[in-house]
Amino acid sequence: MTSSTRPSGIPPAAPVLSRVRSGRAPGSTSRSTPPAAPRTTSRTARRLLDWRVRFAALALVWGFSFLFIKLGTQAFAPLQVALGRMVFGTAVLAAALAVKRERLPGRPRLWAHLTVSAFFLNTLPYSLFAYAELTVSSSLAGICNATSPLFGMLLSLVALSEDRPGRRKVAGLATGFGGVLVVLGAWRGFSGQDPAGTAMALGAAASYAVGWLYVRRTLAGSPHSALSMSGGQLLLGSAQLLVLTALFTSAPAAFPAGPVLAVLALGALGTGLAFLIQYGLVAEVGPTTGQMVTYFIPVIATAAGVTLLGEPLTWNTPVGALIVLLGAALTQSAPRRRKRQTTANGPTAHGTCAADGAGGRTDDTAAAPRS
Repeated sequence: MTSSTRPSGIPPAAPVLSRVRSGRAPGSTSRSTPPAAPRTTSRTARRLLDWRVRFAALALVWGFSFLFIKLGTQAFAPLQVALGRMVFGTAVLAAALAVKRERLPGRPRLWAHLTVSAFFLNTLPYSLFAYAELTVSSSLAGICNATSPLFGMLLSLVALSEDRPGRRKVAGLATGFGGVLVVLGAWRGFSGQDPAGTAMALGAAASYAVGWLYVRRTLAGSPHSALSMSGGQLLLGSAQLLVLTALFTSAPAAFPAGPVLAVLALGALGTGLAFLIQYGLVAEVGPTTGQMVTYFIPVIATAAGVTLLGEPLTWNTPVGALIVLLGAALTQSAPRRRKRQTTANGPTAHGTCAADGAGGRTDDTAAAPRS
């Protein structure tokens, strides 16, 4: 989301891809630079609703996504929940593309890369979270989602030679996974938690990290807009899930209103609208501020699960979640610099993408929704 901006991340996350900033010398021009008037109009439109309000709305939507998944699985198979999420999310982005008169990417090679990113950023994690919530609480699923930047840093160490972690990031990695052990109650032998469900939720978080690493290596710098790329990715993810759902599930016996509305909200709000909100947020306030939404998601997911679904809450869950978030924040932090560095192409990047678990991205637009 597709966007990570976060971590987490992701969200993004991301629907789906973001365009990398192209640095230029002061005073230089670019054919891609929009006219001054439209840009001013866009900024004015965004300011009609304060960015803090949109930030809070995004955190709520992504935090409640895990509750929507839980409600959806009460009537539909996990793959059907994931498919509904993708279809409704795709519909929202398709409408946005139509309004902005943008087209989907046209190059076959690009579609091949989007097929892979759709699998790791949408098809696999959406399915795994839905299967996980058959046996684990929505609160635990939301907390597991916050481990995505931890997996991202691990992967970046293996696959990206330019990423060399300092002491702070290593400490963050150890702290974050230590928090996972606290959440799961390791000293009690992990009693009370379903191992398979927990493993699937953690696998979903790891899948986001794999997906964003792939995007970073293959799709960064694409000339297409984030909206166009995300629309294509969601379309491909919908096709993948349609095939899987047809092969491994049977038609639902009934369509109760509650689960149907939950899946509708999950897709239209948690996947489609969330991307559009994050896209505007990161463009307005930058990825460093935009990525902070990631750290509110497990808090909201836990609060929603406990208050609305009556899920049990023991002291180690919120304490462990805070430790996980602290570790994730440390892995995303950058060392202080005495003086802002500049190059012949312009100022250095001002942050990382929230949905990019590996860190170090220089994107200036949002990624696809992640939760």
